[in-house]
Order: sequence, then C-alpha cells, then structure tokens
Amino acid sequence: MNKPTPEAKALSLFLMAHKKTNSSYKEKAKRINKQWDLVVSGELSKEDYFEEVQQALDSYGGYSEVIEKTVRFYIDSTGEWKLKGDDKYCLDAQKIADKIMKHS
Repeated sequence: MNKPTPEAKALSLFLMAHKKTNSSYKEKAKRINKQWDLVVSGELSKEDYFEEVQQALDSYGGYSEVIEKTVRFYIDSTGEWKLKGDDKYCLDAQKIADKIMKHS
C-alpha cells in the first residue's frame, strides 16, 4: 500500500500533537485513522479518503498552516523539531522549523 500523502501526514501529526488540548482533534484523529484502514482493506477509495483529508486540512487552515501549527507546538513544548526525513512533509516542516527557530 502506498504511503499516506504529505497532506495526510500533516493532518495526522497535527491531530496527534493537539489531541490532548481538544477532544474534537482526538475524535478526528480516530476517524482519519479508521478511514485509512478502510482504504487499506479496499472498503474505501483513496479518492474519498484524500477528499476527507483535504476538507479537514482546509478546516484547520490548510496544509501550510497545519504544518506550522504542528512544528510550533513541538518547538514550544520541547524546544526543538526532531522529525527528519526526505519526504515532502519533512522537508516542508523543516523549512518552517528553521524559520521559527531563527526568529526565537
């Protein structure tokens, strides 16, 4: 099965970071994870899944805004951004982390 898209990864990490601050984030995280399981099992199309991910991202301010909120959350709580990788999400997040750390 393909890896989730950068958008799905952004949404998932955002929801995981904020689930303790708001129960609606926790519920949305459960739903998105369940939807992915349905994609993997062939019960839901990838298109329907990605449409739901995109709608959720839009409701939280869009892809870039969600990444920035996630990165800022971890920098504020731990003092650093630790997630490394060469996929689109990691590269986008690192740019934002570098910018935030430069200005703090």
